[in-house]
Amino acid sequence: MKNNTINKKEIEKFSIIAEEWWNPDGKFKPLHKFNPIRISYIKDNIINSLKLENKEKPLERIKILDIGCGGGLLSEPMTRLGAKVTGIDASEKNINVAKLHAKKNNLDIEYICTSPEKFQPSIKFDVILNMEIIEHVDDVDFFLKSCSKLLKNDGLMFVATLNKTLKSYLFAIIGAEYILNWLPIGTHDWEKFIKPDDLIDKLKKYNLKLEALDGFKFNLVKNEWKLSSDRSVNYIGKFIKT
Repeated sequence: MKNNTINKKEIEKFSIIAEEWWNPDGKFKPLHKFNPIRISYIKDNIINSLKLENKEKPLERIKILDIGCGGGLLSEPMTRLGAKVTGIDASEKNINVAKLHAKKNNLDIEYICTSPEKFQPSIKFDVILNMEIIEHVDDVDFFLKSCSKLLKNDGLMFVATLNKTLKSYLFAIIGAEYILNWLPIGTHDWEKFIKPDDLIDKLKKYNLKLEALDGFKFNLVKNEWKLSSDRSVNYIGKFIKT
């Protein structure tokens, strides 16, 4: 078994464009478009599952680990909602960009250049975010096992990724990379996409039980992402550790 989930080619690919993380019209424009629905989904599900009642700072005192945090596109809004956020990423360039941006905005976020299997925090987390990351790692099983060890019992893990379907190949690769130029060519490898049932089975082995499974769909007319029952391309699962 491998003791490392880092795919060096994937890290190099994202490190090259690290300076673009906070440019809403740059290489990460699709993620900026995607972010509002991701933030809303995560926030609402944490509040409902953990029965939180603070309306001013709804995620106050919730310890969140953002895995594959990139430049901090999710870590920062989670912090603004009151959470205590730790962001980890295997790219040192990504972490440097995230640290600088957080400092500019006076946000207290702990950013560490590491991966789940190497990370040894003094605490376990209430919530783990694995957003659009598992399709970029080596050894998905070992990655998920390592993530599970970092989550407290009754904690939540969110996993967002791409389904392995013909539609996802046509939309996420041919459409997004080659026709619409939303993403650099080579961003995704369809062979690394994963079907929801396979993801659910893998996480069951590490005591993570599915609580919700939803899809995301892009509305070309409104130019925005919406929550959807269609999980054939982008989907997200909420899991609880038992």
